[in-house]
Amino acid sequence: MGEQNFEVVRKATVAATPQAAFDLIVDFHKWSQWSPWEDLDPALQRTFSGAESGVGAIYEWSGNRKAGSGRMEITAVEPASQIVVALQFLKPFKSTSTSTFEISGSDGGTEVTWRMVGPKTFMTKVMGIFTNMDKVIGPDFEKGLRQLGEAAQA
Repeated sequence: MGEQNFEVVRKATVAATPQAAFDLIVDFHKWSQWSPWEDLDPALQRTFSGAESGVGAIYEWSGNRKAGSGRMEITAVEPASQIVVALQFLKPFKSTSTSTFEISGSDGGTEVTWRMVGPKTFMTKVMGIFTNMDKVIGPDFEKGLRQLGEAAQA
């Protein structure tokens, strides 16, 4: 990792099969069941395009100041073990990053690792004076992984 990147990583063990966790992540239509950002804007506008799920699936959103707007596209998939998502924020500020979900069977369930890596832009540096990406995004990842576990068991 170069000094010019930020990285946020969270892991959780969910009481579900690797396939059940994978299925909830690989299909953007199912993110509403577990995404930690779903409740930021009740009127959030969502657009799905490209593939139905997996590589080439695209999810775009536009919402209030908290939700902002942006685009996600699944760029790589290893069945039941890894999903790579290219993430582009347009508002409140422009940035690009990569989210990777790693899924593996473990004792008592499935371990899911959610990792986001992106360049430190001018805006993230300005924000970094007041805060740290890990502190901003980490709790969201923890909430999302908790909700993913609940949705996978449902």
